[in-house]
Amino acid sequence: MRPSSLAFRLFASAAAWTLVVIPAAAIILSSLYRQAVERNFDARLNIYLTSLVASSTATEPGSQSVAPKEPTGLGEPIFTIPFSSWYWQIKPLHGATRPTFASDSLLDQQLTLPSQSGISPDQSLTRRDYAPGPEGQNLRIVEREIRPGGPQSAPYSYAVAGDAEEIERDIAWFTTMLIAALALLGLGLVTASFFQVRYGLAPLRAIRRDLAAIRSGDAEKLEGELPDEIRPLQQELNALIQSNREIVERARMHVGNLAHALKTPLSVIRNEAQAHQGPLSDKVVEQAEIMRTQITHHLDRARVAARSSLIGDTTEIDGVLQALKRTLDRIYDERGIDLEVETTPGLKFQGEKQDLEEMVGNLLDNACKWARRSVRVSTEHVAGRPRFTVLVDDDGPGLTEEEREKAVKRGQRLDETKPGSGLGLSIVADLAHLYKGRFALEPSPEGGLRARLELPAA
Repeated sequence: MRPSSLAFRLFASAAAWTLVVIPAAAIILSSLYRQAVERNFDARLNIYLTSLVASSTATEPGSQSVAPKEPTGLGEPIFTIPFSSWYWQIKPLHGATRPTFASDSLLDQQLTLPSQSGISPDQSLTRRDYAPGPEGQNLRIVEREIRPGGPQSAPYSYAVAGDAEEIERDIAWFTTMLIAALALLGLGLVTASFFQVRYGLAPLRAIRRDLAAIRSGDAEKLEGELPDEIRPLQQELNALIQSNREIVERARMHVGNLAHALKTPLSVIRNEAQAHQGPLSDKVVEQAEIMRTQITHHLDRARVAARSSLIGDTTEIDGVLQALKRTLDRIYDERGIDLEVETTPGLKFQGEKQDLEEMVGNLLDNACKWARRSVRVSTEHVAGRPRFTVLVDDDGPGLTEEEREKAVKRGQRLDETKPGSGLGLSIVADLAHLYKGRFALEPSPEGGLRARLELPAA
């Protein structure tokens, strides 16, 4: 797919959208999962915190204690292992530097509380935060404000901390699985987009192939069943092709009618003038002949212009060159001219056979007139390119650069001893121009003149 193609644009837009949405989805899902893991971890810490509050504020009947008592234990041995990353402590919120009670795992250390970090409590007077532990561990801490002696008593901070590494491990595992899953999903979506574009645009590729077949002459119109959205395009293209053929056919008919309408009166004038001797009649015959030549030239140009725009006309190169070789071999048999033909197999000219015969025939005839012993005609074509080249080389005397420029002008003859009207090379140049090709004369490797003719390939 080329960057300028419709398929590339559709695929690139789908791939870009996928590459934007999937990372955004990964970020959102990872964030939501982190929140869920933290909620579950906090719920676990809340259970320990509730147990801690219950065991430290229980009083005997009739007791008026306003301070927490030492908890009897939370039922978890991990709180007794030194620096296990699982801790609890009870500490007055105001005026105390040391905890009133702490878990055995803290030893003589104390927790950095969320209240000390400026974390605001929620409606249940609970604070949550991450903080470093005694050994540099990353801790998740849940802290709650409790007044053991009632609403008017002094507040205490009850805190339980757990190893936040569990959260990070859980999130890291989830993130790895999420990235792998979304990467596979993204690859699948991009692949699906590629095949979707290829499948969706297949009818357009079919139209392109059919149009190429029409242009090469292998088909006359677009065939086959196409999707509803493209069927009107197929119908309009077929109508356009048919209209083109009808216009060219009418142009041919008008050219033929015009040729007949003009040539017949000119022949009458010429014949009448020849029947009367004198300067006037000679002048009329001369001018009538010039008019006939000009009419033939311009009518031929109009005819070729109409044919060159017709879709589907193609001509096999090798067949035309071999036929011209047989004809010229008979014409120049007495001079012993060796005419050699080398062609590219399967090469076709995008135009009518008559025009190719006229162009190459004029070049070969001119080369045979001036050649000493040999004439060589060959073709060059690079696969996939829209043009091919016909090279005609002879071993004659050749031409200077000035003579080569003069030779392609209409009616110019460089040597009056050779038969001809001087129109051959100019006709080749005109026809090549009408087919949007090129014609040039240059020195030949054979020592004489080379004629280079570039024409459209089918």
